[in-house]
Amino acid sequence: MAGSPAAERGQAVRRRLLEAAVELVPERGWSAVSTRTLAERAGVTPSVVHYHFPSLQALLIEGVLGAMREVAGAFEAALETIGTPAGAVDALLASVGEYSGVDPMSLLFAEASLTATRDDTLRQGIQEILAGLRARFGRWLAEHGVADADGTAGVLLAAVDGLLLHRALEPESDRGVAAAVLRRLVS
Repeated sequence: MAGSPAAERGQAVRRRLLEAAVELVPERGWSAVSTRTLAERAGVTPSVVHYHFPSLQALLIEGVLGAMREVAGAFEAALETIGTPAGAVDALLASVGEYSGVDPMSLLFAEASLTATRDDTLRQGIQEILAGLRARFGRWLAEHGVADADGTAGVLLAAVDGLLLHRALEPESDRGVAAAVLRRLVS
């Protein structure tokens, strides 16, 4: 059963606000996003922001965590088609291969990580996403005979995050070396 036209319009506005947050954080930096600029980007008045969200910070957090869940979910879905631990390492590296370190999604994640050091709600949300991803990846690695699967999953995920951060600073770095080293962790 479809919702009322007013409810559907409200959901569309809410979606536009979240999309605007995900666009503006990497463009301007977390602390430079204002209610006014976010409302302008979403095509609404500033009062609408506070109608749909208790605060600008709550809106930014929801938008960023939604984007992070999508990225984590894409990797989890890819695990369903992979047959070997080395293949999982390759898929993990491929899942971040499209990111340069200075593209909007990379910058979004970097801004969120920095902000999470000062915001408990954001930190807890990111921790939940990471814990879920580590648990799922750890179970998959265990099913494929990798020793200390949970620890290995955590190290692999952290290493890939680090590689992505370094890519922004050293775009010419040899990705093949990292792949070979990470494959050894699962052999």
